[in-house]
Amino acid sequence: MRKYLTMARMGIMESLHFRLGMFVLVVGNILYLTLIYYLWKAVYASSGTDVVNGLTFKDTLIYLVLATALYSFMEMYTVWEIGRDIQSGKIVLDLLKPIEYQSYLFWSFSGSLIVHFVCVFLPTFVIVFIVTKGGIPLGMNLIWFLISVVMGVVINFCIDYIVGTICLFTESIWGINIMKQVIVLLLSGVTIPIAFFPEPFRTVVYYLPFQAVYNTPLKILLSATPTLESTGWMLLVQFFWCVVMLLISRIFWLVSLRQITVNGG
Repeated sequence: MRKYLTMARMGIMESLHFRLGMFVLVVGNILYLTLIYYLWKAVYASSGTDVVNGLTFKDTLIYLVLATALYSFMEMYTVWEIGRDIQSGKIVLDLLKPIEYQSYLFWSFSGSLIVHFVCVFLPTFVIVFIVTKGGIPLGMNLIWFLISVVMGVVINFCIDYIVGTICLFTESIWGINIMKQVIVLLLSGVTIPIAFFPEPFRTVVYYLPFQAVYNTPLKILLSATPTLESTGWMLLVQFFWCVVMLLISRIFWLVSLRQITVNGG
């Protein structure tokens, strides 16, 4: 475990070194949230009612603000890293290291996750709590939320790992990754809360792993009266997807390695 913690510490140091990148991330989030505010304000103003699909404007805004902060901290850019490793041939050197490639990538990016959680999500959480005057319930839901976030990170990493592995076949990942981001952002509830989806489509989405990345942690966090049964069921579904996605990503990687080619030898 020591080698994994060392890699995480190196990731923290690297993230803190590129302070301008963190500043740009924060400014970009502020601009995006400003757009979200006026967009949904217009949606509710045109709806003629204060409650749409069971959510008030305040509920929707809290959800989307926290979803944006959660996405900013949980995004690991694994796809780009795998693509660069394959295109440059560095993947061969990584495979020779005395550590499994999937574990190497995960722990390398884990340090940046910690930095983004402290510098992006926590400040957003505190600001939302203060501005909404306690609009986020505090209690055991915070502990369940942290557990849910960890599993969400694992699922999100596995999705990225599977998409990145496709580069072994295509040797290009840009278009595929853009498509992946659109699908994940839409079906996980980051762009539009899942409560606004049409009923048949919403049912299908709940059977997919994407909603377990962002929607499940946010539902646990924002639940005013959480029950052990409902919270336990959501965590169980998340754990199921963790196991399934880990197995799929591992099997797909082992099968795809047969296609590896390195230009120049």
